[in-house]
Amino acid sequence: MKKKKFKFTLAYQILVGLILGIIVGAIFFGNPAVETYLQPIGTIFINMIKMIVVPIIVSTLILGVAGTGDIKQLGKLGGKTLIYFEIVTTIAIVVGLLAANIFKPGVGIDMSSLSKGNIDQYVKTTEDVQSHGFADVIINAVPSNIVQSMADGNMLAIIFFSVLFGLGVAAIGERGKPVLAFFQGTADAMFWVTNLIMKFAPFGVFALIGVTVSKFGLESLLPLGKLMILVYAAMLFFIVVVLGGIAKFVGINIFHLIKVLKDELLLAYSTSSSETVLPKVMEKMEKFGSPKDIVSFVVPTGYSFNLDGSTLYQAIAAIFIAQMYGIDLSIMQQITLVLVLMVTSKGIAGVPGVSFVVLLATLGTVGIPLEGLAFIAGIDRLLDMARTVVNVVGNALATVVMAKWEGRFDKEKEEKYYASIEETA
Repeated sequence: MKKKKFKFTLAYQILVGLILGIIVGAIFFGNPAVETYLQPIGTIFINMIKMIVVPIIVSTLILGVAGTGDIKQLGKLGGKTLIYFEIVTTIAIVVGLLAANIFKPGVGIDMSSLSKGNIDQYVKTTEDVQSHGFADVIINAVPSNIVQSMADGNMLAIIFFSVLFGLGVAAIGERGKPVLAFFQGTADAMFWVTNLIMKFAPFGVFALIGVTVSKFGLESLLPLGKLMILVYAAMLFFIVVVLGGIAKFVGINIFHLIKVLKDELLLAYSTSSSETVLPKVMEKMEKFGSPKDIVSFVVPTGYSFNLDGSTLYQAIAAIFIAQMYGIDLSIMQQITLVLVLMVTSKGIAGVPGVSFVVLLATLGTVGIPLEGLAFIAGIDRLLDMARTVVNVVGNALATVVMAKWEGRFDKEKEEKYYASIEETA
């Protein structure tokens, strides 16, 4: 039998970067020089990814929509996608509330043993966000200046413009061919650039995780260990049982999907940013059997409406803070919490520290002290890493669900692609 030759793939490179970052951060804990020298490397990597996200979404979405060219079909897809996202994020909130009520992570915590983080920046953002209602979310989805929306990274506005532009290109027939050729070239070139940037990923991961560990150390984690374990366990349960159940229902294996996305999940976990993997997730889900137009619509929309990991975490964190202060929330208050979380979490994708901002906007409605968030600010980055993985898996699975629902999933393509990954693994 031929022995498999070990290949130092991107996943292994990222893993080495992650481990080395943790070691360097632990050795130089509390040393400001770590942030001075490493933060620029991490920031450059994140900026490079942000640089390519908008051109990829615009070009692939226009190509996908122009390829379909059917406004009715697109309307149906949009409606189904939003219904699916709403159901899954609601399940995520309920799982979070059940986990926190059953395991009570906040009961018996001595608040004097906890160090408080600074949440001023989030308070300011929350004030800005709360001045905008749900109607503003709809209004802001229609851009008055598309260049401005692209500069701001306003995903909903970019999707709205790209869908209309794609329909316009389809409507003008032959005259639209050169435009499509331009966007096809743009998409191909941007995916090439993505692969180039990914070679820098291990360095970005090393820098970002090194800075995180050097800032917080292990002392701040110990009193909040129960919360961390519960959040990670709930995330694992959600991926395996809830998303796994949905995957089984539509006829795929969730572990196959995870294997396909292993590089991306490791990168998303290390950087705690789902934006870093958006281009590669779109590329891989198309290879996995979902049509281009569905992938290019569902994945970017999911970044605004389908943050399963974030909503699951917000539910646990809200109950944790209530338990820490000895506040017993009634069933009615918890239902209120679910409803407020459902609305608040939809409108502010792309806001920095989005989970924190949603929590700040939500806690006050059920009488939970906002300053409780300062106690978990220190470990938020580590919890963010877990919820990012769930967000990525949830959005990738959504493309398969939508493709199956529309009767357009290519099973043969999926089997071939998975077999090719098995061979190279």
